[in-house]
Amino acid sequence: MKRYHTKGNIIFDSIIYVVMILVLLLCLMPFIYMLAVSLSDPNAIINNKVSFFPIGLNFEAYKQIFTYPNFFKAYGNTIFYTVGGTLISLIMTSLFAYPLSKTVLAGQKVAMKMVVFSMFFSGGLIPNYLLISNLGLTGTRFAMLLPFAINQFNLIILINFFKSIPTEIEEAALIDGLGYFKILGKIVVPLSKPALATIGLYTAVFFWNDWFNGLIYLNTSQFPVMLFLRNIVNGTSMIGDAAGSADKATIAISIKSAVIITSTLPIIILYPFLQKYFVKGLTVGSVKG
Repeated sequence: MKRYHTKGNIIFDSIIYVVMILVLLLCLMPFIYMLAVSLSDPNAIINNKVSFFPIGLNFEAYKQIFTYPNFFKAYGNTIFYTVGGTLISLIMTSLFAYPLSKTVLAGQKVAMKMVVFSMFFSGGLIPNYLLISNLGLTGTRFAMLLPFAINQFNLIILINFFKSIPTEIEEAALIDGLGYFKILGKIVVPLSKPALATIGLYTAVFFWNDWFNGLIYLNTSQFPVMLFLRNIVNGTSMIGDAAGSADKATIAISIKSAVIITSTLPIIILYPFLQKYFVKGLTVGSVKG
C-alpha cells in the first residue's frame, strides 16, 4: 500500500514512535535496574548510588544462588515441566480445537458454550485439589502437566485460526483419501505454525512461572525453580547471621534482584525466536468469533 508522506502522517508517526519508545523504556527500566542492583557492590546499594549501571562489579548474589543445594535440579524440573507441559498442551489443544472448528459438527455450538462458560467460571482451588488428589496425581510430576494441558483462551485462538484455513484444501485431501487425523497432522498443523507458536509461548511462560501449583501438589524434590527461588527470597533474612541488619537487608535486596534476573532471563531469550509468528498467530486467531 502506497503511503503518502504528508505533514499529518509525519506528525502522527512521530507521536506513535515517541509513545512506543516511552512504553519500551517503562518496560525495560525496572529490569535494567534489577540487573544493576544484582551486580553492584553492597556499599553502593546501601548508599543508594545504583541507578541503571552496576557500581563496583560484584557477582556474590549469583554465587549465593548458584551454590544453593539442588538449585540446578530445580532448574531441570522447570525445564521438564515447561517442555513437557507445552508439548502436551499443544497436542491436546490441537486435538480439541480441530473438531470444534467445524461448525457443521453436531453439538459444536454447545461444546463452545461450555468452553466459554468454563473460561469465566472455574471450580475453584479446593474442588481442583480434590479432583487432582482423587485422580492420584498429587505428589507426581503429572500434577503439573495434565490438569493445565488445555487453556480455554488458547483453545479459542487455535479454533479461530483453524477456521481461517480454506476448507477447499481439506476437501481436496478427503477426495485424495486422507482421513481427518492425517489431514490434521499433515495439512492443518503445518499451516498453523503461527498460532501454535503463539500458544506455545503462552503455555511455556505459564509453566515457567508457575510455582503455586508446585507448592500445593508436589514434593520438595519435585519443586520447580520458581518455587525454589521464592523460598530463597523468603529466606534471605537468614543469610549472613553474623552480619548487621543493614548488611542483611543489602544482601537480601541483591539476592532478590539476582533471583528476578535468573528466573526471567531464559524465557526472555526464548521470545525473539517466536516473535515472527507471534503477531500473526494472535491476530488471525482473534479476528473471527
